[in-house]
Order: sequence, then structure tokens, then C-alpha cells
Amino acid sequence: MAIVRWDPFKDLLSVQERINKIFDETVSNEANIRQGEWTPPVDIYETDSDIILTLELPGTKEEDVDIQVNEGLLVVKGEKKVPYSKNDNNFYRLERPYGKFTRSFSLPNNADLEGIKAKLKDGILAIKITKKNESKPVTIKVDKGD
Repeated sequence: MAIVRWDPFKDLLSVQERINKIFDETVSNEANIRQGEWTPPVDIYETDSDIILTLELPGTKEEDVDIQVNEGLLVVKGEKKVPYSKNDNNFYRLERPYGKFTRSFSLPNNADLEGIKAKLKDGILAIKITKKNESKPVTIKVDKGD
């Protein structure tokens, strides 16, 4: 009986080469511009008087962003449109996301819904939510009745 040598790494390399080929063919096809749902990254921080959300929306225009508050939920929706036509270039890579996006955030009870402001500058959407002045508990003295 003959002994057959088997090299598992050779099979792995073959699989890797096939995966790379499929990936390269898919990415290089200009009709496959990454377009669909995507999620912009967000940073949220708090100061003494405000809650600040900053979302990365590079290449998105103000008119393509919609912000709504409903039942204690802040919803940011929009679309980052593809700036190229299919006939403009032969792409080798398209790694930036395009298409519609949605992010939702629960607002705390002390959020002043009338004091929400948003600004889009240099690809960063900053949403400033003013906090309501929290009412502090008041102690009421009970007098002895006559």
C-alpha cells in the first residue's frame, strides 16, 4: 500500500486564492457600487447642560438628512448619494458606504425636546440636546395643629 502525503496548507491556499479571485471580481465591477443600508458611527457625550451626539456623515448634504423626535426617541435618517455615474470611471475599489442610513437614540427624561439643535459641518453632524433643569426635592415642614 502506497503512502500518500497530504499537505493541508496547500488546500487552504487554494481556497484563499479562490476567495481572493471572487472578491477582486466583485469589487472591480463598477456596477457593484456599495449602495444599501449602512450605519454611521456616533459619539455621545454629556456636559453639565447638554447631551451631544456627533455622527460621521462625510459626503452627505444637509437636505439629505432628516431628524425627528417621537415618543422619547430621536431618529436620524438620511441618504448618502453616490457621487459618480457608472460611466465615469473604471473602479478598482469602492470601500466607502453609500445609500440610506438610520440611527435611533432613546432620550432621557430631562431632555428638552424644544431645545434640540443640529448642525452638519465638515462631514460631522452634531446634535445638541439641552437638558431641562431638574427639579430638586423640597422638604415641607409640618406644623402642629391647634
